[in-house]
Amino acid sequence: MQLRSDAPVQDVLDGGDPDDRRIVVKDIVKEFHTEIGVRRILDGVSFSVGRGDRMAVLGRNGAGKSTLIQILSGVQPPTSGTIDRGLRMSWPLALAGGFEGELTGYDNIRFIARIYDAPFRELYEYVEDFTELGKQLHVPVRVYSAGMRMRLAFALSLAIDFECFLIDEVIAVGDTRFQEKCHREIFENRKDRAMILAIHSHEIVKQHCTSALVLKGGRGIMLDDIDLATSIYHSL
Repeated sequence: MQLRSDAPVQDVLDGGDPDDRRIVVKDIVKEFHTEIGVRRILDGVSFSVGRGDRMAVLGRNGAGKSTLIQILSGVQPPTSGTIDRGLRMSWPLALAGGFEGELTGYDNIRFIARIYDAPFRELYEYVEDFTELGKQLHVPVRVYSAGMRMRLAFALSLAIDFECFLIDEVIAVGDTRFQEKCHREIFENRKDRAMILAIHSHEIVKQHCTSALVLKGGRGIMLDDIDLATSIYHSL
């Protein structure tokens, strides 16, 4: 069951299959205090996402897309509203800011394995194969290029068995061959996972998304009709 703009979130909570675990976001508000007063970025945003759903978050720059992704991941708290995280949710895909620069890539992988109680050897082998960084995994992350850090972060995001992936613009890094590898890992090998994508790419939305949340002026409307959603987005 897909929540639409005219369907209250409580209907999702009260009805349906009790085994259908979902992420249910209800009335999220986010305000920032600025020198010219309070600025409300998100104003009562609600939606629901289940396994296999791939929801695009559409809106112009400043519409609150990245702020919403950060709230969902726990990087920022909402001013008000609730999030029922019924699915195991990732950090924003390819988020490299959390690495300890003095540690090697190898040590950062070990750290993530401990946090998520994941088998280190399997995690390391996946990251080593996916990133193609070779011996660079054994040097401090602080000397990595931006592209190398993104590869490591991207691979670590995919290595953990998340049920819902958060994607903030970054879908692929590196050359064309590596970008194709990233797309295959996300959209083919993990097509049964939920995804929430804050993205501008019309092509990716049309090809891979099953619904869209269109943001404007802090408000959001949820649509299953991708063509209608992209049409509204381009008219903003």
